[in-house]
Amino acid sequence: MRSILNSLDRNLERWALLVFYTMLVLVMAVEVVRREVFAYSSIWGEEVVRYSFIYLSWIGVAAAVKERAHIRIDILTHLLPETGKTIIYILGDLVMLAVAFIALYWSYETVAVSWKFGSVSHGLRLPMVWFLAAVPIGFALVVIRLLQSIVRDIGSLRAGTPVYEGERLFD
Repeated sequence: MRSILNSLDRNLERWALLVFYTMLVLVMAVEVVRREVFAYSSIWGEEVVRYSFIYLSWIGVAAAVKERAHIRIDILTHLLPETGKTIIYILGDLVMLAVAFIALYWSYETVAVSWKFGSVSHGLRLPMVWFLAAVPIGFALVVIRLLQSIVRDIGSLRAGTPVYEGERLFD
C-alpha cells in the first residue's frame, strides 16, 4: 500500500496531464480531419477539447507547485544565505496556501450551485459539475503540494541543508 501511495505522490499529476493532453490532441486531430475532409464537425469534440484543456491547466498548476517550476524572480534569494532563502520560500508557500484555500472555497461553491441545479453541457449533455470540478480539484492538489513543500522546507531549515529549488529550465 505504501508503494502505491509513493507512486501516486511522484506521478499523479504526470499521469493526469498525459491523459488530458492525449485526449485533447487526439480529439482535436479527429475534429480537424472531420471538418476539412468530410466538411462535418461535432459540438461534442469542441467541448471535449475545451474541458480537457481546462483540466490540463489546473492540474498543471499543481505539478508546477510540486516541482517549484512556477514563475518567480530569484535574483534576491541568490544573495541570501541558505537559512534566509528557506524562510523566504516558506513565507511564499504560506501566502500561496492562503490564496489556494480562498480559491478552493470559492470554486467549490460554484460546483455546489451547479450540482444543486443540475446544469448540463450543451454538446455532451453531461453534468457541468464534472467540468467545473477541475478548479477545486486543481486547487486541492495545490494545497496538498504546498503543505508537502512547507514540511520539506521546514525539514531543510532544521537540518541546515539547502532548500529545494526545483529543476532549472535555463542556466
